[in-house]
Amino acid sequence: MMAEPWQALRLLLAILLTLMTLTYQARKKTFLSVQEVTAIENYAKDTLQWITDQYNKESDDKYHFRIFRVLKVEKRITDHLEYRLNVEMQRTTCQKPETTNCAPQEGELHKQVNCFFSVFAIPWFEQYKILNKTCSSD
Repeated sequence: MMAEPWQALRLLLAILLTLMTLTYQARKKTFLSVQEVTAIENYAKDTLQWITDQYNKESDDKYHFRIFRVLKVEKRITDHLEYRLNVEMQRTTCQKPETTNCAPQEGELHKQVNCFFSVFAIPWFEQYKILNKTCSSD
């Protein structure tokens, strides 16, 4: 009984490896799937949290930024999983590293940035890499 799950797993891994090899041989991205997904999809949600953390690590701003609106999430499956994310982020009242009960800044300290992220993701292993990032502020 125990051998059957391992055999299925080995078959699945062989299929995935074959697909990856064929994709690399073609030397171009072959999209197996491109779809718009919701921000609450498990892996999309994890990826959104990761880009928020990365944005704040890279930012010189002393205040924490948070995503206040997700404009679009697109999931692309090629030889890897890629999320393309359009988000609206705002400076919060929390100074780094504080992240709880953070309301958006108002008045003079208000700052909003619109960002596009393209992220290589292997969320089940918590591995991510930003492939492209473009942000512009109001």
